[in-house]
Amino acid sequence: MSTPQGAAPAEQPKNSKRTRMMLLLALVIIIAAVGYGFYYFSYARFHEDTDDAYVNGNVVQITPQVVGTVIAVNADDTQTVQVGQPVVMLDAADSKIALQQAEATLAQTVRQVRTLYVNNNAYQADVQQRQADVSRAQDDLKRRLAVAQTGAVSLEEISHAKDAVKVAQAALIASEQNLASNRALTERTTIAQHPNVLAAAAKVRDAYLNYARNTLPAPVTGYVAKRSVQVGQRVSPGTPLMAVVPLNGVWIDANFKEVQLKNMRIGQPAELTADVYGNSVVFHGKVVGFSAGTGSAFSLLPAQNATGNWIKVVQRLPVRIELDPKELEAHPLRIGLSMQVNVETKETNGGELGNAKNTTYETDVFAKYGEQADAEIARVIAENTGSTSLATK
Repeated sequence: MSTPQGAAPAEQPKNSKRTRMMLLLALVIIIAAVGYGFYYFSYARFHEDTDDAYVNGNVVQITPQVVGTVIAVNADDTQTVQVGQPVVMLDAADSKIALQQAEATLAQTVRQVRTLYVNNNAYQADVQQRQADVSRAQDDLKRRLAVAQTGAVSLEEISHAKDAVKVAQAALIASEQNLASNRALTERTTIAQHPNVLAAAAKVRDAYLNYARNTLPAPVTGYVAKRSVQVGQRVSPGTPLMAVVPLNGVWIDANFKEVQLKNMRIGQPAELTADVYGNSVVFHGKVVGFSAGTGSAFSLLPAQNATGNWIKVVQRLPVRIELDPKELEAHPLRIGLSMQVNVETKETNGGELGNAKNTTYETDVFAKYGEQADAEIARVIAENTGSTSLATK
């Protein structure tokens, strides 16, 4: 069969077009490969990212330290409270009575101890009087002995004089023992530092703390969450009443795959975005620590892989990222929000575990209770001492 004339010229443009398309496709693939290679070696290999990241923070529980009935709740969910602000009030009637009884006992003890110091002077005066009695009795005996040879004094009278000296000396010894006994109760101490006063003061301090603890202050500044307490509720120590969340100190727990952790170190910078703000707001932070175990290791029911049908699953390790406080103040985050995290791993000088800095959380809202108790004790002691000189004598 002969080929029709004109067929070859028609196929030639078609093959030429296909060749150009293939060359163009090959060129695009080469450009893409070169571009990806440049992107990988200049950027991607120095960055690890994950969208399995969430905002985390401290949830400070408000719990009572004494048994009581709630008479006031001064904050509710979503509201803010300042550090030291009283958020829950308990009925303080019983503890107030106990405090008054302890203060009365302290006042009585101070007066009793004050009497001991006053008795020192009385016993000292009694000793001086007994010494004078002994001296007088001895002089009487000497005079009688001096005239005994003349017969002016009888032997019976001399005997009575000797007995009088003995009686006076015995009275002096008893008086000196009373003085020594009283001084043993008062020497090297003051009224305020006397053991009896300190014991009574400790009971006042205990009663005052129980009274003061009927007011529950906010340990930190933050937002109220999980309020469960109600007015009239009878609560006991340790009962969760509400929580305060300080949103100015939140952090990010980013769960990276174990294969992403090879070059990740403490101190490396990170960029983060939150779903709540979108990509228009970029947070900056740094890696501050790695968890001591994977999420599955600390789960309620850890996986048991000692089975015949075991399948390997890539584990994820929580990495803590600290945020810039100024950016956090400008764009607040809430606990539990989703985040996207990108960590730059170019610098690998930092450590993985040993370089993590220790964090200290503390509050001084309860310290004033002890200071107020000491002031109350000082007031009771001063009112019952009578004078400043006796309190420090």
